[in-house]
Amino acid sequence: MSTTAESAVGHDELAVLKLLALEGGLEGDVKISCSHLADRLDASNQTASRRLQRLESAALLQRDTVSDGQWVGITDAGEHALHAEYEDYRRIFETDSEVELEGTVTSGMGEGRHYISLPGYNRQFEDRLGYEPFPGTLNVDLRDDSVRRRSALSSLEPVHIDGWEDDDRTYGPAVCYSATIETADGRRYETAHTIAPERTHHDEDQLEVIAPDKLREELELEDADRVTVIVGDRQ
Repeated sequence: MSTTAESAVGHDELAVLKLLALEGGLEGDVKISCSHLADRLDASNQTASRRLQRLESAALLQRDTVSDGQWVGITDAGEHALHAEYEDYRRIFETDSEVELEGTVTSGMGEGRHYISLPGYNRQFEDRLGYEPFPGTLNVDLRDDSVRRRSALSSLEPVHIDGWEDDDRTYGPAVCYSATIETADGRRYETAHTIAPERTHHDEDQLEVIAPDKLREELELEDADRVTVIVGDRQ
């Protein structure tokens, strides 16, 4: 989604997206007319049409115009946006916000060990997370429903890790969320954090977790073992 398209989508457009979801737009394409949508919005046909165009430009829905209306379907990005709105309201009305993500342990590429050990990050981990992480990450391959649920993390309070630079290159900022790891046989590890680059949706099916200890050894984990990562506001 381009920055221009994304900035054109506001609360009015998200209200349209919600109405389309209530009409069944998450299950498949639904047929709708601008006049019907305008009545639901208490707005003009032109206003309804503009909001649909903005949602389409932002890739939050797809449309196919026919002689007596249009077929409209909500895209994955649109569902992601609705999940984020839902989690914002959950956070308003529910005092203990947490998100459960499920998946299986997988081997990473070894990059986590390198980046976590870099002094520009490591100093911030000690200061903001309260510990020096084990030089490596626990990599979790998320289930499909957890990939969708991951958007709910935007409603939680992250721990920000600032970007920095040395003589060779610039390193980007990251966000961490407090996390508890639960294994299939009930073992728990509570002093952990998820970590991901800031402002990116790259590899959303992969979750990386850091902790003071080597989580594979502490929880006796091997590749393909099932785990639940409970992400919350605790820091």
